[in-house]
Amino acid sequence: MEFEKIAAFIEQHHLLSLATIGQRLWCCSMFYAFDPEAVAFIVASDESTEHMRNIKDNEYVAGTVALETKTVGKIQGIQFAAHVRKADDEESQRVYFTRFPYARVMNPTLWRIELDEVKMTDNTLGFGKKISWKRSPSG
Repeated sequence: MEFEKIAAFIEQHHLLSLATIGQRLWCCSMFYAFDPEAVAFIVASDESTEHMRNIKDNEYVAGTVALETKTVGKIQGIQFAAHVRKADDEESQRVYFTRFPYARVMNPTLWRIELDEVKMTDNTLGFGKKISWKRSPSG
């Protein structure tokens, strides 16, 4: 039940904020497609960007997806810890290009942000309500 609530929220959105660390801290916004089977965001990014150079040094990242609202009772969002891998498999491509078909013509490099831990705040369930999920050690 908890993971399903988190997955439903993630699937309703398309933009995440990602924090990386390498030579220095860096943050970026990225469009994503969600793969619920793998519990991973699929994103496109050139290897020359600062965040991808950081990921080459340190694959561990953190980030957020949030609903933008001024109404306290509607606040929803997730914080996550993850690791990043190149996504050159057919399933990742299918997931990403189904969500963003126009991106195919740019022939982007795809990456999998594999979620290790997620904490969701969902004020629609009560003020400050938290839902948590962790990947099991076996994957």
